This record gives sequence, structure tokens and C-alpha cells, in this order.
Amino acid sequence: MKLGKVEFCHFLQMLALFLCLAGMNQAELTRSRSKPYFQSGRTRTKRSWVWNQFFVLEEYMGTDPLYVGKLHSDVDKGDGSIKYILSGEGASSIFIIDENTGDIHATKRLDREEQAYYTLRAQALDRLTNKPVEPESEFVIKIQDINDNEPKFLDGPYTAGVPEMSPVGTSVVQVTATDADDPTYGNSARVVYSILQGQPYFSVEPKTGVIKTALPNMDREAKDQYLLVIQAKDMVGQNGGLSGTTSVTVTLTDVNDNPPRFPRRSYQYNVPESLPVASVVARIKAADADVGPNAEMEYKIVDGDGLGVFKISVDKDTQEGIITIQKELDFEAKTSYTLRIEAANMHVDPRFLSLGPFSDMTTVKIIVEDVDEPPVFTSHLYPMVVSEAAKVGTIIGTVAAHDPDASNSPVRYSIDRNTDLERYFNIDANSGVITTAKSLDRETNAIHNITVLAMESQNPAQIGRGYVAITILDINDNAPEFAMDYETTVCENAQPGQVIQKISAIDKDDPPNGHQFYFSLTAEAANNHNFTLQDNKDNTATVLTKRNGFRRQEQSVFYLPIFIVDSGSPSLSSTNTLTIRVCDCDADGIAQTCNAEAYILPAGLSTGALIAILACVLTLLVLVLLIVTMRRRKKEPLIFDEERDIRENIVRYDDEGGGEEDTEAFDMAALRNLNIMRDTKTRRDVTPEIQFLSRPTFKSIPDNVIFREFIWERLKEADVDPCAPPYDSLQTYAFEGNGSVAESLSSLDSISSNSDQNYDYLSDWGPRFKRLADMYGTGPDCLYS
Repeated sequence: MKLGKVEFCHFLQMLALFLCLAGMNQAELTRSRSKPYFQSGRTRTKRSWVWNQFFVLEEYMGTDPLYVGKLHSDVDKGDGSIKYILSGEGASSIFIIDENTGDIHATKRLDREEQAYYTLRAQALDRLTNKPVEPESEFVIKIQDINDNEPKFLDGPYTAGVPEMSPVGTSVVQVTATDADDPTYGNSARVVYSILQGQPYFSVEPKTGVIKTALPNMDREAKDQYLLVIQAKDMVGQNGGLSGTTSVTVTLTDVNDNPPRFPRRSYQYNVPESLPVASVVARIKAADADVGPNAEMEYKIVDGDGLGVFKISVDKDTQEGIITIQKELDFEAKTSYTLRIEAANMHVDPRFLSLGPFSDMTTVKIIVEDVDEPPVFTSHLYPMVVSEAAKVGTIIGTVAAHDPDASNSPVRYSIDRNTDLERYFNIDANSGVITTAKSLDRETNAIHNITVLAMESQNPAQIGRGYVAITILDINDNAPEFAMDYETTVCENAQPGQVIQKISAIDKDDPPNGHQFYFSLTAEAANNHNFTLQDNKDNTATVLTKRNGFRRQEQSVFYLPIFIVDSGSPSLSSTNTLTIRVCDCDADGIAQTCNAEAYILPAGLSTGALIAILACVLTLLVLVLLIVTMRRRKKEPLIFDEERDIRENIVRYDDEGGGEEDTEAFDMAALRNLNIMRDTKTRRDVTPEIQFLSRPTFKSIPDNVIFREFIWERLKEADVDPCAPPYDSLQTYAFEGNGSVAESLSSLDSISSNSDQNYDYLSDWGPRFKRLADMYGTGPDCLYS
């Protein structure tokens, strides 16, 4: 078996270490300087045996037990009288002792990384008495390490970031590898770091594992990510050492080292003049290779003739400059605008100012396109006034509009009738003069807001809108009247000159100087002896009594006409009647009872008597209505109305029988006798008058000519009309005899017949089969065929 150089070196190292340890592990009896041992009945003596620490090599792969060391006591004369025993960690399971010679062996493979040492106790006993001849002593078996574990990166793989353009030696990240071998013995756990992949961009410190940049001016825009492979090797990196690797992903983070630049030196955009304010005209963007906050820009208009007409803002998501309209465009006033726009980074890094100015300029030219615009009014709102006394056709005012386009098309005017539903006003289509079309009433509507439409003659679709506010001026055309419906009372014990009511007036008019009303009694009431009126000169008046002692049984209600005049020019007046009731009052003058019934009822009928009379009258009225209703029902005819259709009656056949030749299934006499009517069940979907004919009787009734003529007429109509649907109708059937020209009409035999069978022969069977001939023959189609 051939060994490589590395394996041979390992073998020599292990052999030398084993021989060295074997020599050290011989335990010799010495006169120790350690603690004394006492026995009962004897004088103090010193311990006779002691040994140093044992060492055993880990990972022993031999077939025989591994020799650890030897225990020996001075008492042992070699005659076999002394017996050695072992106890403690791993005794008997891992470590065994020869009780005669004291030799200790390891029976299992040991791993220092699992357990570095074992503590055991040894004792020498007299074989005969089984009593200790030496005190029990404790010793340690230490596992000697070999280089059997490679370094491991417990935290790998790693990710790290470093700013682009960093100087050489900038620390990126530190990697750490651990080795499970004994760091206190040899070089098995001494690790050295090296870089296997990632040069020449990065380097690593051999002892610390710190990764650093190795090249200057690494540009993220050129390459933003690097993959490194780091190796950790024990035995101080010497040949034969074990190694482990890990990966490190290094990302270059962005810095603001790229100024913004417009892709073009100039831009041109066309916009219609009708574009509304705040609309977007264009979007421009300066390119910046940086990302994130380093690519954030601001735009501004630094020069040009559109500073007040346009503005520019930035879209935070796309970093575009958005040009919008601030004022309305007018092709006839200006056809183009030129803007000088600057884009600049918002966050500038002073370290990279030498790379150039972090801003750029471009020119934007905006061409205004002409569009056919609607007419424009000279004023947005036209205020006008007119008196409510104005006659129909009175001129109120004039509106004016013009076509702003170069063609200057003539304009025609109209009123939007949705704003003038009552059509109070008209407008001249050519001149724009607004006139009254109806009489106006300020009290109904004091202000009329109408919309005037101006349309181009050449393009009626172009419509401009103007707004007119017409205020109606007031005239004195409404007479004053009571402010409310007064409920005035006077006590029976009222004294002369007592105030019983204070009244006021209202007027729907609105004079510029306010209302002034004058109150007085009419000429007919001026000399009455009951009440008087006093004008308070403040648009109110007071009603007073002129006498005392009012009595309800003499007169319970007084009507006082009051004359009211306003101060208009010309003045208007009205007469309003004040109703005054005489009431019975308490000591405080508060009305208790104002009705005169208490004095009238004792002389006539009581309330109960009136109610009884009224109940009798209502009872008689109900009886009369019932009698009239019953008489009308008796006069209703009991026969069919000729216009009523009885073809919807159901004829019930209780038994099909055995066919035409079967005369045993039912009474043939009932079919031969037309005067015998079969008992049938009435239908639920016909009127009670029709059901009257189908009463469940089984007796012979006399022949009724009216019914027979009615039925035959219906049968003739049904036979002649080929397009009539096959209604169920009341028919009379008679016995056919022993044979039939038509033979069997059953459809049961037709299942095997040809679907193209010719039914023209049905027309030869007579009028009773005309319906079938029309339905199945080849004659002209009808509605239901």
C-alpha cells in the first residue's frame, strides 16, 4: 500500500508522539511527599505509591487495546498477594486494569473533541483479606490531541457591502473560522486565512480574516457585485494542514459620482390652445446612472418667455420633469414658447465635485396649435335690472360675444331654456338684445339667473356660454293685509276702553324706505257702539272696547272691518275683517267658554237625541241600498250572451270504451238522444253563468231552439274557418253506425308510417274533416299550420 507525502508525514508524527507518551506513562512507585495515610492501631506512615498524569493518543485505530500506563505499589512483592482495582469515569467500559500487574488499557477509540480527559480512582487491596493496603488515589487520563478537524466557518456564507470608489484598504467584512482541535497543543488549531477567488479586487488579512479592498476606484456602474472564496487552513498554513472555505458576496453600494445629463439638447412639443389649465404638456428626464437618493433630481425653468405660463415639477417615482400649463393658451395671442430648463442632483457628494457640475441644461420649445374655439363673451356675468311693471317687449340689456379664431365667424344668440323654464325673456339672435316676454312679478321671483348661448354660424357645435343676472325692481302692486289670522275674544264683563287685540300688517312689496301702514275703521263701522280702533303709528293698531256688558246669548260673534293703507306711490289699501268672539272669562280675564250652545241646547234637543236620529237615518240608508242591489241582480238575464265564447268548456269522457264497435261500455241511447245531457263536472276557469248550463242533472229536458241554433252556428264557424285554433268546444255526438269511411283515426299506427305521407285524401271525406284536411293537406298554409 503506497502512502502519499501528506499521509506519510502524518504517520511519522503520530508514531513519534506515541513513543514519547508511552515512555511518560510508566508509573513508578516513589516515596511521595504527599498527604499521609492513617491506619488504626498503627503509627502514621507516608503513602507508598503515587503517579503522574497519564496521556493517551486520540483516534487510535489499532485492533489491540491501547496501553495507557501501569500502577505499582511498594507493598507488592510480586507474589500475587496484591490486587489492583479501578473505578471512576469510563472504568470497565473504556479503561480496564490488570488486577495482578496494574497495567491499564483503553478498549475503545477516544476522541478529544468529545471528552478531553477522564478522572479515575485506583486502589491496591490485599487479595486474601480484600482490605486496602494503600489509600485510594485519584488520577487523570488526558486525551492527547491530533490534527483531525478542519477549520469551519460557522457564520458563512457571508454578504457584505462597500461603497464604490472606496480607497485601497477599506475594510469590507471579517470572516472567522473555528478549529475543534486543541489550541493549547501544537499547531492543530492555529488558522491562517487566504483568498482563493476575488483577486485582484480584494485581499484578506492572514491572521484576522479581515477582507479589504485591493483596487481603487471600483465603479458600481461597471460592476456592482463580486463573489469571493476565502480559505482557512490550520497548522499555520503548513503542508499537511486541514482547510475549509466559505464564500463572501460583496456588493458595491452607490455613491453620487454621476451627474445628471439630458439625452438631447433641445425638445419640441405641440399642444392645442384648448388644453385646460393644469394639463400636462410634456415629460422630460435627465439620465443619471446613480440609484436611490443619489439619483433624485429637481427641475426648474431658468429662462424663456413662458415663465408665467408653464411650470415644471418632478415625479418622485420616475424622476421625470413634468411641464404643465399655468395659464390658458391662446393661439391668436402667441403661437410658441421657449423654455430653458435645468436638472440638478438634490444630494451632491463633495468628494466627487471634481467629476463635473452635477446639473445640466436643455431647451424646450412649445408650439401652440390653433383649434376652433367657441365664442367668447365680453363679460363672464352680465348684471341687469328691470321693473316688474315693464311691459312685454321691454329691452332689459344686451350681451355680446365674438369668435376668438382668425375666421371671426358671426355669432347667433339664444337662451338656455333650462334656466328660463317659464320663458320670461327673449333674446335677439343677431344683436344679443334681451327683452321681456311675459309680465314679471318681483314677489314671485326677485332675481332671474339665465344662461345665454352663443353659437358660431359656420359651426353650430361651437357654443359659448354667458351668464345674466336680471334683478326685478319692485313697484307698489300689493295691498297690505293682516300679518296673521287673529283669534280675538272679549269677556262678557269687559270694561270700556279695555284692549282686546293688537294687530299688525304685512305687505309683499319691498319699498326702499320700508313699510308704513295706517289703520282705521271703515265708514260703516266707524260709529259702532261696541269697539274702536287706535293707530299706534308704528305699523300696529290696538282694538279697544267702547262699552261693557257683552252677552253671548244676545250676540256671540262680532265682525269688525279694519281699513289698512300703505305708504306706496300710489298707495294701496285693503279691508280686513277681525272676528271677535264673546267668551265667559274667569276673574283673571282668561276666556273659559266661547260657545253659545250652553244656552241653546236646553231649549231644543240634547246631544244624545241628535246622535240617535243620525243613527236611524244611516240604518235606513243601508237598507235602501241593499234592496236596490238585490233587485238589480234579479233582473240579470239567465241565458248566454251571444258574444260570450263558450268554447273553453271541458267535455269530460269518463270511459274511452273499446272503440266505435263497442256498445257495451256505455249507454248508446244517451248518444242517440239529443235531449239527454250527460252529467259533467263544472270547470274552475269559466264564469258562473257558463257553469249554470252544466248543472249535474240526469233527467230529460225539452229541446231548446235557442241553444240548438247557437251551437250550430258555432259549429259552422269552426268548420269553415281553417285558421281557427282547435278550441275545446261544446259538441253534440251521435252514433256513427257499424262502419266509417275514415276508418281508424288513431295516431298509434302512425309510428311506422312515412313522415312524408300525403293527407290530401282528407278533403274527400266531407266538411267534418275539412279541419284535418287544412291542417295536414298541401293546401295554402294558415296561421296555425
